[in-house]
Amino acid sequence: MNDRHSLLDSILGAFVPIHSDGYKFVFGAALATLLLFAVASPLGWLGAIATAYCAYFFRDPERVTPARVGLVTSAADGKVAAVTDVAAPNELQLGREKLTRLSVFLSIFDVHIVRAPVAGRIVRSHYVPGAFFNAELDKASEENERRALVIETETGEKIGLVLIAGLIARRIVTFVDEGTSVARGERIGLIRFGSRVDVYLPEGARILAEIGQTAIGGETMLAELVRSEEARQVRPVTESGVTEG
Repeated sequence: MNDRHSLLDSILGAFVPIHSDGYKFVFGAALATLLLFAVASPLGWLGAIATAYCAYFFRDPERVTPARVGLVTSAADGKVAAVTDVAAPNELQLGREKLTRLSVFLSIFDVHIVRAPVAGRIVRSHYVPGAFFNAELDKASEENERRALVIETETGEKIGLVLIAGLIARRIVTFVDEGTSVARGERIGLIRFGSRVDVYLPEGARILAEIGQTAIGGETMLAELVRSEEARQVRPVTESGVTEG
């Protein structure tokens, strides 16, 4: 009985849940597939493949997010395409000083759920209409359609996050608004069909990721915030001389 139960758990564990935003696309593709089968069997099988891919694209796996204070985790699955110092885009309102930008490129085969890279409060959310260039190009950060978010941590650091539409992606969906408090690794958005996510870090952040590295949203450590790390290490001392915490 236990062996049968373990086998069932293993089989069910192989199936990743689909995010609710993808239901209408999967059901639509399935309906079209039935109609195609009625017309011609080969067309129906093509529709079945398209339906399976649609379900695969909108998969929403659970993630185990590191709990250590001060970490910045990847906001998305994909390849770390760039680590560079640039001025943050105007829509983030983070000043004109150069900040370190880490860019993660999502292919059409990656999970497209976007997660909060740090815990904090959404203090800015701004939509920018634009073009749909290949998201791997540098100009995509400034010219493509995008949604800019700023998360302020409990220690006052502001992290910029920009969800960028790509050559195929034509829709950016966010689940949070200004004033929303989020946990690190919490689902905050979805970009449909190929895209890029840029994370802008405050001065002094220690970079932990490398270009070409494969990142897992909510799990891969991109950087460590110095101020948050210092706050973790410096604890108040009581009158008796004992350190609290």
